[in-house]
Formats: sequence, structure tokens, C-alpha cells
Amino acid sequence: MTTPRRPIEFGGTSGRIGERLPAGTSAPRALLDALNTVCPTSTDEVDRNEHGRDWWPLAMHWALDGETVSRPDAVCRPRTTDDVVRIVRACSAAGVAVTAGGGRSGVCGAAIPVRGGIVIDMTDMSGIVEVDVESGVACVLPGTFGPDLENELRTHHGLTAGHFPQSFAISTVGGWVAGNGAGQYSTRYGTIGEMVAGLEVVGADGSVATYGPHPASATGPEIGQLFVGSEGTLGVITKVWLRCHPLPASEMRATHVFPSFEAGIAAMRDSVRQDATPAVLRLYDEIESARSHGGDGTTCTLLVLDQGHPRIVEATMDVVAESAARHGGTPHADDRVAHWLEHRNDTEALQALTRRGFIVDTMEVASSWSALTRVATAVKSAASTLSGIRVVSCHQSHSYLDGGCLYFTFVLQPAEAHDSSVEERYVQAWDTVQRAAMEAGATVAHHHGIGLNRSRFMRDALGPAYDTWKAVKHALDPDGVMNPGKLGDDYRWP
Repeated sequence: MTTPRRPIEFGGTSGRIGERLPAGTSAPRALLDALNTVCPTSTDEVDRNEHGRDWWPLAMHWALDGETVSRPDAVCRPRTTDDVVRIVRACSAAGVAVTAGGGRSGVCGAAIPVRGGIVIDMTDMSGIVEVDVESGVACVLPGTFGPDLENELRTHHGLTAGHFPQSFAISTVGGWVAGNGAGQYSTRYGTIGEMVAGLEVVGADGSVATYGPHPASATGPEIGQLFVGSEGTLGVITKVWLRCHPLPASEMRATHVFPSFEAGIAAMRDSVRQDATPAVLRLYDEIESARSHGGDGTTCTLLVLDQGHPRIVEATMDVVAESAARHGGTPHADDRVAHWLEHRNDTEALQALTRRGFIVDTMEVASSWSALTRVATAVKSAASTLSGIRVVSCHQSHSYLDGGCLYFTFVLQPAEAHDSSVEERYVQAWDTVQRAAMEAGATVAHHHGIGLNRSRFMRDALGPAYDTWKAVKHALDPDGVMNPGKLGDDYRWP
């Protein structure tokens, strides 16, 4: 069975791990004793340190300095929905914060318990409960890691969920839903929100509600979708019903090279708007093409992979090839898709650069086809003004009928070359690139979520809808115990 993976080692010289953002409160001893009668409850400092952080790149720098982000008072490991109910009721009655976590693979700090309290580690609630093979729907427990889910679906049921995020090996189904993730094959299979047929959720008052599962419904608004992307701020997800697909009978791949990023975007738009939606349709700019895909530094590489019924796959690949040719693309003889498949989930480079003091992060946003190239230009231009910028690059990773996702990577020189701290430069970088993207017509996020890092942008991003969100939050969690400090909460970082 898969288990969580540490993002980076703790460093420092004191021998004791500190807290960068201490909560300043503590759970009563009586509550901890009560929780220990519900399920295994750990107050071990090593355990609490690990559950006080996730894969947020800034938290990696703090870890190397000997600090976790914010330590919980205890870590509970429930095995059943009833365990979760009892934990939440006890914490709610005591006014103690509850933060649910799984693989803790998020890169924005969504699983960090910034107000301390209790972390519910969901990874003991793992496995497939049942599969309706005829309907193609699987009921899955939230602590199930990606490889475990896919192995069981494929081996025993001839199905696939089709959800393959870069964090696939270290992330859980509950985390996918709570963060509203999108896998690398989403152009064919959809985002996690489109895969969810139903949810079971424990609310802030300890009540249990089931939403779905059903293929479609007009019974008022789709209430269950409120919890997709809610990052644990409205309740704890305890079951997920996923729409699954038969294992694909065939697969085809292709690589096309374009004279410009704009030309590649036009070809992708052409393809998708003609209903050619291959599983993988990824366009890399000149920098990323040269770095990872055999480019010469002046051209952009488009990777295409599709799978499914042979006739549909062949027709899809033909439409993509015709669209590529129409916009100046030429086929590439080498199978660059194979190289991408082999290296797509590597994290060693991020960790190695972080240890050397570089500030490295990624920002993914979505926008309409008409704004995509404008967003790409605006973000790169804004990033180029940052002190110590080493490189900024991007690729388009997900496509839809009306637009797509741009995924930026930026790298800043090691901090010792500058007067300001890593934290100050990191905040400045994010303020610069995120604001540039929003002003050019992009969303705040596409699939990494909001977490702690992006919470300060929520009000501007939602506008008048922010008040609607706050009303929903207050109605479902009036005492603010569910993962407080996230999604535009009053908690402020920095």
C-alpha cells in the first residue's frame, strides 16, 4: 500500500524543529484523551511536524532551516466514517480546528493546520468499497492513493479512472476531489470534478450526507459539487463515487513542432473545437521544448497521445495532425511522448534546486482561447522584472472547448546573492506573476488549488461572488472549525 512521501528533509542546527507560523492555541488534554478512544491518535512530535507541512515550495525552504509550517496538537487516524463523525463532533464542541489530510502532496499549503488543532490523516481509510461494473462507477475511500486505485481497477475490474496528475504516486482520491485536480489525461477523461458521480461528506456538526451517486440530475443545484475544490473547509469527504472507463483498446502518439507558441495554441484550439480531444495535448514553449523535448531553442513542441477505441483514436489523431499542419506545425520523427511519459512525475530537480537555495515554483491558470497568448506574454514579461530571475517558461497542459490551462515555471537565483529573505522574494514573485495573469484575463488557479499561498487573491478573483462563498462557508461551518485560514479566510499570510 502506498504511503505519504516527505517533500524534503528537515535541516537546521538546533536539533529541534521550530514552527514558522505557530498557531498560538492548543487542544485541551481532555479532548486528546477522548479522541484516543475513537481511533489511534498521535501526539508524537515527529508525526506532528510532518503533518504541519505539505509540498508547498516555500515550506521546503523553511524545512531546510529546521522549521515546519504550523504543527497540529495531534494526528487522528480514523478507519471508518463513524470515526470521522466522532472526531469532528468532539472538536466542534471544543471549538478546536480540524484539518483533513491525505498524501499532503499539495503545493499551495492547503493541508497545513495554520490554527493548530487536529489533523485527520485519512490514509487508513483506503481501498475500493464496491464497483458497479455495468455502470462504470467505483465507490472509493478517500485515503486511497493513485497507484493503489488504478491497480485494483485495472486488475480486478478492467476499468480506469483516467486521472493521472503529476502527483499520482503520492496523492489520494480525497485530495484530488478536495483540491479539484486535473490529471495529465484530462482532455480525454475530464477533471476530477467531472469524474465525481457522488460523495459522502461529514459536515462541521458531525452530520453525514450523501450526494448522489447519479449520472445526472435536475433536483435543484448540484449540492455535492460544493465540496469539490472546497479544500476541506466545508466538511470531510469520506467516500467518493468515481465514473470510470473501460481499459483502452489502443493508443497512438505523435509529436509536432511549431515555429511559435502562438501557432501551437491555434492548432490546439482548432483540434479541440473540432471535437478532437486526445488524452494528452501539451504544448511547450521554446525554453521548455529545448530543456526537455529535444527542441532547438527557437521552436515549440506539441505532444499528443490518445487512447480508446481504435477508430476514434485514429480519427482524433488525424484531426490533430491536420490542425497542426494548417498552423505551420511539422511532424517530429522522434517519439518525444515516450520521453515525457518516463520523466513526467520526477521531483528530484525541484528538491535539488531547493537545497542549493534556488526559489522554484509553478503557477497554473486557466483562460479563454482568445486570452491565452496574452496571458502567457503578460506573465513572462512581469516575471522578467523580478530581481534574480533565472528563467520563466510555460506550457499549455489542459484544453477545453472554450480555453485551456497555462502552466508556468519560474526560478530565482539563490537567496545569498540578495539582501532580502527567501520569503520576501517568494511573496514578491507570486504577487507579480499572479496579478499579471489575473489582469490579463486568467483565473487564480486551474488545478493546484488555493491553499495558504493563494488565499490572499481570492477576494479579487471572485469579486461579488466572494460574499456568496463566505455565506456558504458560514452556513455549513458557522464556528469556523473546518480547515480555517484557507480560501480567503481572515487568516493572513504573509
